[in-house]
Parts: sequence; structure tokens; C-alpha cells
Amino acid sequence: MHALINQTDIDTFQKDGVVLIKGLFKSHVEAIRAGIERNMAEPGPYAAENLKEGEGGRFFDDYCNWTRIPEFEDVVRSSPAAEVAADLMRSQRVQVFHDHVLVKEPGTSKATPWHQDGPYYFVDGLQNVSFWSPVDPVKGNSLRCVAGSHAWEKPVLPTRWLAESSFYPNDDDYMPVPDPDAEGMDIKEWEMEPGDAVAFNYGTLHGARGNTTNIRRRAFSLRFIGDDARYVERPGPTSPPFPGHEMKPGQSLREDWFPTVFQR
Repeated sequence: MHALINQTDIDTFQKDGVVLIKGLFKSHVEAIRAGIERNMAEPGPYAAENLKEGEGGRFFDDYCNWTRIPEFEDVVRSSPAAEVAADLMRSQRVQVFHDHVLVKEPGTSKATPWHQDGPYYFVDGLQNVSFWSPVDPVKGNSLRCVAGSHAWEKPVLPTRWLAESSFYPNDDDYMPVPDPDAEGMDIKEWEMEPGDAVAFNYGTLHGARGNTTNIRRRAFSLRFIGDDARYVERPGPTSPPFPGHEMKPGQSLREDWFPTVFQR
């Protein structure tokens, strides 16, 4: 396994669906910062501002830009993330799914809603991992993950962050979004330095508080998939949508769009 992790980290990831990896992107912090600035100056087609009128601060996010932002591509291909992903997922092969930038400017009180990533995606399978890495020090505005939620029998209802409405028409297939604080769930969160990363499964319930500090909270995520990942149809457009992908249920994700970036 990669020197950044040990067997306990792998076991924790498998059991809890989340683990902290110190220094995963330590050598790429400046590249990520530069890529985020480029991304914000030149937003992609999926860029969003996640505040309603009258809410203070700024909550920007955008995804699927790694093929057009060279700093992000460098992180995908030269950082240890893909190899660490293989270890955590217990997978022989690692494909990149997508990147994601989330920026909360100082004074942004809006929280990132509790959600699981998996219901938004057209990916089925247990071998997957997201890395969430801040490029600013974080304390109370770090990522928060509910341990063991990736193993819940029913997925959590996916919603639209701004409209707060259901993402799909089949609400009965999902459980309501819980309130982990009120319900006493086992929430994992860490104070983190730039380049540290939270690794979590696509099924892990997670969210984040607002940024009421006087410094920015810039975060970069990479999502990877492993050997058992297969395309699955959802009852509506997914997020990200990847229009025109032409994949069929049960197929592996197409290599030309989701290339293999690590192989045992």
C-alpha cells in the first residue's frame, strides 16, 4: 500500500465509509489553488452559485473541469490520490470519475446540506471513493461525515441544494434526509491543514457548516471508481449529467471519458 496510509486506514474506510488521510495533496496545494482561481475566473457549464437572494457571502461550486484546467489534470495524474484510492477501495484498477470545486467565501453562513453523492450519480458499485481536500486551514467549517451511513439499507433522498426540492420523482425509493446532530449520529470531522483529505464512500452522508470565519474555505474534490463500478440508469438526469455518454446499464464506464489513472 502507499506510504501515506496503513491497514488501519483501509479497515476504517471499509467499516465507517470515511477516514482522514493526512498530506494526500500536500505537494499539490499551490497547483490546486491556481486551478481554483482559473476555474472561478472561467466557470464551466455546471458552475453554480448556491445562495438565495439576501444571503451573505458566496458559495460557488463547479465540477467536471479537470480535462480543461491543466492544474487539475496534473493533480489527477501525478498526485498519490489514485494509488491511495486503489488501496482504500481494495481495487486493482482506478478510473477518474470527476473533480469538484467548492468555495465558501468569508461570511458565508449557508451550510452544505446533508446528502449522499451516490444517488445523484449514474454509478453503481461498492468500490468508489471521494477525496475532499481544503487548501485553506479548516476547523469548524470542515467536512462532516456520518460513520457507517454508506451501509444503510435505503439511500437518502437527493435534493436540489438551492431549490430544496427532490431531485427525482420517486421519493418513496429513498429515506428522508436525517438530522445527524439532532439524532445523535456518529459524525466524523477533523481540523485540517491544506493538502489533508477526507476520503469517503459515495454512500456516506456528509455536509458542512457555513464559513463564518474571516478567511476563504476553498476545497477540491476528486472522485474515483474501482473494479466493480457499473453504469446504472436513474429516474431522471443525473448530476453530473455527462450528456451523450451512450452507456447501457451494467456496462463499465467508458474509458475515453473516465480514463484509468492507476492499475496494479
